[in-house]
Amino acid sequence: MTTKVETPAMEKTSYPLLFVTQVPTAHDFNNRLSAFANHRTTTADVPRGGDLMLLYPDGTIRNLTQEAGFGMSGLQGQKAIAVREPSVHPSGKKALFSLLLGSPKKNQTNNHYRWQIYEVEGLAANDKAKIRRLAKQDPRYNNLSPIYADDDSIIFTSDRPRTGEAHLYPQLDEYEATPSISGIWKLNPASGQLQLLSHTPSGAFNPIIDSFGRVIFTRWDHLQQDQLADRDRDADRNGVSLPFQSFNFSDESATAKALQERVEIFPESRVGSSGTYGDVSPYRSNFFTLWQIDQDGANEETVNHVGQHELAFGFATPSFRNDMNLSRSTNEQFYANRQPLRREGGLFHLREDPLEPGTFFGINARESGSFTTDSIVKISARPDLNPEQMQVIAVTKIDKSDNLQDGRYRNPLPLSDGRLIASHTSHQLPPDAESTLQDLRIKVLERHPKTGLYTAKHALTQGIHKELSWWDGKQLKHFKGDLWEIEAVELKPQKNITPPTKSLESPEQAIFKEAQVDESTLRQWLTDQNLALIITRNQTSRDRADQQQPFNLKVPNGVSTVSKAATSGVIYEIQHFQILQAEQIRAYPDRPGRRHLAQTITNFHPLNIQEPDIASSVIIAKDGSTAAFVPAARALTWQTTDAEGNAVVRERNWVTFKAGEIRVCAACHGVNQRDQADFPAPFNKPEALRELLTQWKKISQNASSLSK
Repeated sequence: MTTKVETPAMEKTSYPLLFVTQVPTAHDFNNRLSAFANHRTTTADVPRGGDLMLLYPDGTIRNLTQEAGFGMSGLQGQKAIAVREPSVHPSGKKALFSLLLGSPKKNQTNNHYRWQIYEVEGLAANDKAKIRRLAKQDPRYNNLSPIYADDDSIIFTSDRPRTGEAHLYPQLDEYEATPSISGIWKLNPASGQLQLLSHTPSGAFNPIIDSFGRVIFTRWDHLQQDQLADRDRDADRNGVSLPFQSFNFSDESATAKALQERVEIFPESRVGSSGTYGDVSPYRSNFFTLWQIDQDGANEETVNHVGQHELAFGFATPSFRNDMNLSRSTNEQFYANRQPLRREGGLFHLREDPLEPGTFFGINARESGSFTTDSIVKISARPDLNPEQMQVIAVTKIDKSDNLQDGRYRNPLPLSDGRLIASHTSHQLPPDAESTLQDLRIKVLERHPKTGLYTAKHALTQGIHKELSWWDGKQLKHFKGDLWEIEAVELKPQKNITPPTKSLESPEQAIFKEAQVDESTLRQWLTDQNLALIITRNQTSRDRADQQQPFNLKVPNGVSTVSKAATSGVIYEIQHFQILQAEQIRAYPDRPGRRHLAQTITNFHPLNIQEPDIASSVIIAKDGSTAAFVPAARALTWQTTDAEGNAVVRERNWVTFKAGEIRVCAACHGVNQRDQADFPAPFNKPEALRELLTQWKKISQNASSLSK
């Protein structure tokens, strides 16, 4: 259900700009400007020497870090710094950023430095900058992309393991088992209380708070089986030495037993397989897209619940090859978007248009080899906009060959005075091993009156020149020239706009009333137990545009939903809803830390209405509904299965729930406008919820009587 969102008229005003400078790096391989693993701290990945800069509308520029006594010139040493990702307090009088302090001496180890969150004040024209490190943060981990929440808590990303246990550090991503960001965190700077808002097995990047109070961020959706283990399996079959020697631990604990196996139960194989329903297609996922979450950690989903088939449409792989009802391509009649995002990449460096709330500018870049430079696009994503109506629109010229004649862009920023600026380089092709981006500067873009597309014009600065040197192991590196200018933000006061509290809709409210269960009491119990409650009204109903997984479904002796366009083919019976959690149990002898695998939940709550033979699952009710108590603050995924536990429809993302949260999905994978049978989203009272509440009520009443 969507509601109309009113936004005030915006006046055009010019404000000062905060941005950072960065010594150019020689490669785009998990370094400072890469799409992922950009938090690494060696001097090869992030040479020291950059600063936090403040540019006023009259052209006056201040070096804030230098004013406050941070950084050094010449040979970089203990006082050397690198800086990144400034964000402004709603008052407009102070800002957060991340700072990396220190550079190694000759032959000194490079890996013990950590990005930490700092705050700067003294930003008025006649002030002097004051910079302090936030005291309550954990110095053992890299803390990045800080923003102020409405309650003055700090929301940021970090590579801190979910549990903070040293043996799980670093978290390894689902791609090449590279150290990754573990999620989005929230810190109370006064008490030091820390909360994990979104647990992301492959990383989350660049959160912002939009005009509607939502935390909007780029997330790497890479939920697939381990490609390193695939290479080990091939080596094993061919009788040659294993290149990665991947193996599973028995659990996440420090005392877990190393197993002589590399079993994975979810999702499908990357190379294809066969099963009860015939040949199963290979499944691979690699997409950076927009996600949203409330500032308290509730309601995590893709922005407006948009699907990949609406943003990166075209050819798609059906899950079961022998089902002729499944499509090999997305159906463009079901979405307004006509500009696809890159599948092996996505949308980076989001900034909301201050004059058009709900419109976000970003870079449509590939995942590697580009420093996340490419063309600029904008996407419409107001909270009341149905995903089928969301559109990606080219802002600068797009070239699928990756040869951008107008140059390459990064960090677009629509300004409050109506202008558009971005970091821009004249390089047309992505840099390679022999070259880097030598002229990445912040420039004003101008719109062509006929094409409507923007091109870079004049730079905002005269160039910020430095001559530096630093040690990278035994090698002394040198740089002389203009620094990169990136990550600009406006020093602009803003109003806090807390999103409206979401309440349960009438079907679920009716069940609570009829079961005589007080919603607030249940929520408090969930919070105390670190649980959430997830509800689906009808698992057989699926969005009409999602035709790559089975959509002719029925519950044995219960509800069914079958497409009117279905010819012959299987009508799949679904009987169980199986929930899996991300556990760091995959390891490799040559690297510290562990990778996540999807696992059944060992301590699945005993109140759940379940079938013991199908681990961590609940039974699908006759009306197609499900309800389950699930772990909070941990990445979860799920699938519907038949009576024997064979997978039918699989979730393609990880989702985190807040403790005490009650989340309702009308249908499996959500219905935007109509489902596969051309019906609107289900609005039935979920009987599975009634059964679960009845069981919970008995237990809670017994506990209450025993405590008296």
